[in-house]
Amino acid sequence: MSTTPIPVTVLTGFLGAGKTTLLRYLLEGDHGLKIAVIENEFSEADIDGALLGDKAVRIVKVANGCVCCTGSKDLSYALTVLLEQLDQGEIEFDRLVIECTGLADPGPVAQTFFMDEDLREHYLLDGIITLVDAVHAQEQLSRSIAQAQVGFADRLLVSKRDLVEEADFLALCERLQRINRRAPVHVADHGRIDLSVLLDIRGFNLNDQLDRKMLFRPLMAGRTEKPDNITSLALKAERPLDIDRISRFMEGVLERHGSNLLRYKGILNIVDEPRKLLFQGVQRLYGADWDREWEDNEVRESVIVFIGMDLPEAELREGFESAQV
Repeated sequence: MSTTPIPVTVLTGFLGAGKTTLLRYLLEGDHGLKIAVIENEFSEADIDGALLGDKAVRIVKVANGCVCCTGSKDLSYALTVLLEQLDQGEIEFDRLVIECTGLADPGPVAQTFFMDEDLREHYLLDGIITLVDAVHAQEQLSRSIAQAQVGFADRLLVSKRDLVEEADFLALCERLQRINRRAPVHVADHGRIDLSVLLDIRGFNLNDQLDRKMLFRPLMAGRTEKPDNITSLALKAERPLDIDRISRFMEGVLERHGSNLLRYKGILNIVDEPRKLLFQGVQRLYGADWDREWEDNEVRESVIVFIGMDLPEAELREGFESAQV
């Protein structure tokens, strides 16, 4: 099998948001990439297969229905089959796209690449892209699954922008940023968008890429009737952290609220330590490691962003404050 990990992009979004249109644009683009697709179609009819034709190297059907409902077993099997066929020379691809149904929670898909060691050696989860229908978004975002799709995203793509007024579009962008402050919002014009937005995101790499200006900029008051269940919370500490205290803090957060967390990431300044401590996770699965040393011209501060359901803001702020020296 290939020794170079194959980048994986998870494409999600609510029903009618334009995932198939975007996927067709990606497959037909003049980029020289060989792309395989795992199509997660919710019905028995091969709807997307008919639309996509033979542009993909191979479209693998994952069971009959939503892979996230049947667990990760079928997805793991499909991923293994692709590797075997690649190794045997039956197919050739250098990137993989997993298209989730509009009713799917992308969390279990992402967890597959954390839990299976064999798959982790051959696949690299690059990022989760969520499409949002500008026309129907405010209605669809009343559903927790649509909010979860936004919360998991590394990139948010708004489709049908030309069908809504500027004020409504801006209100939607503000709402999306309240749910997920770490994912930039882009517009997809009938499925067309610069490939740099879709590929090589490195959303699941342990790195110090956090846009502090975006995380801490003020947002307008929401125009929704009630607050969204899923929100994001960014915390910052100018004083260094005690490593034992911050460890206990994160362990307690995961123990008490792990089932409500979607994504979280931190860049930590540990007392008497010249290196940055990085960590990130999906729900209860996370990784941490030491990174490069702080540079002389860098502001040494700790930043954590949580994205989850019904986040206990006061408790998280107090716990993070107690970890500071």
